[in-house]
Amino acid sequence: MIRHAIRLAATCSIVALSQAPVAAFADEAATNAAATDSGESAPIIVTATKRETDLQKTPIAIAVIGSADIEKQHVQSLIDLASGSVPSLRVATFEARQSALTVGIRGIVPFDANQTARDQGVGVYLDGVYLGRQQGLNAALFDVQRIEVLRGPQGTLFGRNTEGGALSIVTKAPTGQFGGRVEAGIGNYGQRTGEAHIDLPEFHNISIKVDGVYQHQDATTKNPLAGQTGFNYYDRVGGRIQAQWKPVEGFTANISFDKSRDDNTPMYSQLINYNPKGLRVATLAQIAANGGKLPSGTIAPLSPLVHVSGDKRMKTADIGVPQQPSVDRTQGVMGNLSYDLSPDLTVRSITAWRQVDTDQYDNSGGAHRTVFLPNTKFSRYSLSFLDQHQFSQELQLVGSLPQVDFVAGAYYYNEHASEYAATPSSNLWNSDGTGYTTLSPNVTGKVNSNNQGWADDSLFLQRNSRAKAQSIAAFAQATYTPAGLDQVHLTAGGRYTHDKRDGVLDIVNGATVNYGFRYRKDRFDPMVTLAWDATDDVNLYAKYATGYRAGGANDRSQTFDAFGPETVKSYEVGAKMMFLDRKVRLNLAGYIMDRDGTQVDFDNVNTDPSSPYFNLHTQETLNAPGTTKIRGIEAELNVHPTNNLTFGASYAYTYTRVPKTLNPFLSTAANPVYQNVFIVYTPPHAASGFIDYSVPVGSGDESVQFHLDAAYSDRQYSFEDENVKAQSSFIVNGRIALADIPMSDAGTSLTVSVWSRNLLNETHIYRLSNANASTLGAYGNFNPPRTFGVEGVVHF
Repeated sequence: MIRHAIRLAATCSIVALSQAPVAAFADEAATNAAATDSGESAPIIVTATKRETDLQKTPIAIAVIGSADIEKQHVQSLIDLASGSVPSLRVATFEARQSALTVGIRGIVPFDANQTARDQGVGVYLDGVYLGRQQGLNAALFDVQRIEVLRGPQGTLFGRNTEGGALSIVTKAPTGQFGGRVEAGIGNYGQRTGEAHIDLPEFHNISIKVDGVYQHQDATTKNPLAGQTGFNYYDRVGGRIQAQWKPVEGFTANISFDKSRDDNTPMYSQLINYNPKGLRVATLAQIAANGGKLPSGTIAPLSPLVHVSGDKRMKTADIGVPQQPSVDRTQGVMGNLSYDLSPDLTVRSITAWRQVDTDQYDNSGGAHRTVFLPNTKFSRYSLSFLDQHQFSQELQLVGSLPQVDFVAGAYYYNEHASEYAATPSSNLWNSDGTGYTTLSPNVTGKVNSNNQGWADDSLFLQRNSRAKAQSIAAFAQATYTPAGLDQVHLTAGGRYTHDKRDGVLDIVNGATVNYGFRYRKDRFDPMVTLAWDATDDVNLYAKYATGYRAGGANDRSQTFDAFGPETVKSYEVGAKMMFLDRKVRLNLAGYIMDRDGTQVDFDNVNTDPSSPYFNLHTQETLNAPGTTKIRGIEAELNVHPTNNLTFGASYAYTYTRVPKTLNPFLSTAANPVYQNVFIVYTPPHAASGFIDYSVPVGSGDESVQFHLDAAYSDRQYSFEDENVKAQSSFIVNGRIALADIPMSDAGTSLTVSVWSRNLLNETHIYRLSNANASTLGAYGNFNPPRTFGVEGVVHF
């Protein structure tokens, strides 16, 4: 009771983000009512070039997601983008875990950046601050004003690890006027939510804003073990306070502190089929005669307790396993200073310190990823404990001269990360698979690979690593508009970066070792864009840009093996067009990207309970030879025919081909094996659409609002070294709201809504592996089931 009281008192915000790019038009139309008298859309302002510009006149492929769209789709965290509502943007769990997210754009999608010395290929930014780890990305974000999805390399202005693009989250600043909103809601699966976003009146040139949220959902797949948490559970709480100080005209200082906690469990891993290769099934007598091991050329029998699910999502797990929530703790302090040296010259400073602590507990495999043998252990409990903290400082000089707009700056980034991990088994079979016992988290005697638990003093460490990274950069970019040719704009820029990273791996499979790596790299990323305003409403551009993803080392390898950076060159053409008195927006982009040094992961997990290396996960990362080809086309159509109707659609086609790469687990010095490898979570075809319709009621601003959106994705790979595609998906979300009901003459209003995510309760496997086809069968993870609820929002 006290725990929940503290949470409610500290209620804080985790507004995260998801909406199709087409919905940006709807959001702007909703929030700029004055511009819609004739059905014309208001301009959408973005900051992708470090200055405020009109989306339609910015020669970058950008999707903009507004706060109203987040509300319409009932988006609560970044994982909700996994539905595919932004076709070129892909978000997925790492493994089955909500505690770490994979983010990709335009086929630049890492498989495993969930380590101390690895990075993603798409940068995630919060108010201009780079977030360095996959862990913590699903934690609290606060009162989002807009999200800019920048597609294509952003190496010049954003720097390292933006070869696929950037996800830039911009939150709302204090207004200096008393006001805000309070929200509360309930839904199925025990959902309950509460939010508060409050602006306080300005006092002595200081404005303060407080944000808070609490979000909870019970498990969607139950765990039959009493006292243990089920799967796809979350419980999130966090808060932020920010102050804005304007002591003199032209100077603004924004200081903020945020802190969040996200308790969550993984998605359940189900056994999709058994013995797909039709191998001879060993009998218990044959296993006993062979010393407790499988005879050659056979597959283990299946326990009668294990359920083969096929294409159906399980509501209750067949085997009860210990499962406690993973815990992600994030916090940070940021200072953003801006001073106008003159009407045409501004200097800015962005200083930030952030920290992520993650305690990972993943027992989602149960008996679905481990071979059955009599009286042996099973259910691999994957534990990882990561601590990361980072400091960054960016200086910007933004200005204008006759015919020239420019930005120049310098950047410094410093990061320290450490992690240790263990993989004990949590359960024990009886002699014939008709029963099992749950092991103790504590063990007696000497801890070793055959005698380990999951209590702190019983961990047998598979690995322990630490790494530090430092990046220093200088950049400049200028746009020149020739006198007398106001419709032509030439932009050129470049960024020089010096990266260095060092690390140590000092434990491997319980043994003390001393493997280190040292990485140094200088890099220059140029960008050139030629833009032409064919008319006031038709803007064309051609762009060349580069980007890179830093090199590092794989702490899942046995020797902390290092790998080099991957680099990309991008050639893009685009058109941004408005028609029919700006009631129709059509944006098109086509691109060619050539990537060298593609970082490819090869995995090997020992699933044999008779092996001394049972549960050991080994991974090696190699740079693919040759050039990876990535090609794509993107289209976004938005139509606003009347004041109360908006609809639109988006489409992305993506082609990828990675050169065959050496598989270190199958190769020998005399017989190297090169195999096909694949880019994960990148469907060849993806599309989304939405429709918004409102009906005025009453004599004031009240209205009934209807929203429906849908997203389709082709089948796609989910493992780089497996020629296996997961299933296609078609997700529909909906919302009906009675909005802006007046509650007082002071402007207080109430909005009540009913909502549903995955309205049709569509079921698909988003992550599928055949790695155990010869020993057990394929396993997969399913998308979340239909959720629905009711919500009330008071604006004041």
